[in-house]
Amino acid sequence: MKKSTMLFSSAAVSALVLTGGITAVANAVSVPQSAPIAVPAVDVPAAPNTTVQQNRISVGASADAVKAALAKCQADNLPFVTVALVDRFGTVQALLRGDNAAEHTIEAAKQKAYTAAAFGAPTSELSGRISGNGKPSIADLPGTLFLAGGVPLKVNGVSVAGIGVGGAPDGMLDEACATAGAEAIVAAGQ
Repeated sequence: MKKSTMLFSSAAVSALVLTGGITAVANAVSVPQSAPIAVPAVDVPAAPNTTVQQNRISVGASADAVKAALAKCQADNLPFVTVALVDRFGTVQALLRGDNAAEHTIEAAKQKAYTAAAFGAPTSELSGRISGNGKPSIADLPGTLFLAGGVPLKVNGVSVAGIGVGGAPDGMLDEACATAGAEAIVAAGQ
């Protein structure tokens, strides 16, 4: 073995021994562990000045609504749509994709439903609020779509959800289906 190889090997072994020794010493030193900090749960009183109640469309009514909307579209020979029902924050409560509905119809239906819920008006009415002059407008808000096909669902005049349909060749056809879904909820509540 060459002298340079022996020196290198010797240096490598020394480094391993030194590293191992330091690791052993570090592991042997005990560091006091502090007790986990307990964060107490705070029971907030349900009072008008501390909490709000929120109305939501039930799971059964949501499912019935999307089925009714899709049935309307199918009766109108539009089976390639998607229907979405979202709460007022845009969280999907029910979604039904029709046979042969394209991928983009899923997002379109969700966004139309959210837009209707957030603004409390049918998206066919809201589309007129968009300025076409190139300046920022409400159409730039994330998750919204200002095309006909979204209908708000209200409880005592307050928007709590929206139902949207995407995929028909005309937004007013989408909106007719969404309206049929909304009417199914009204009929079930009577």
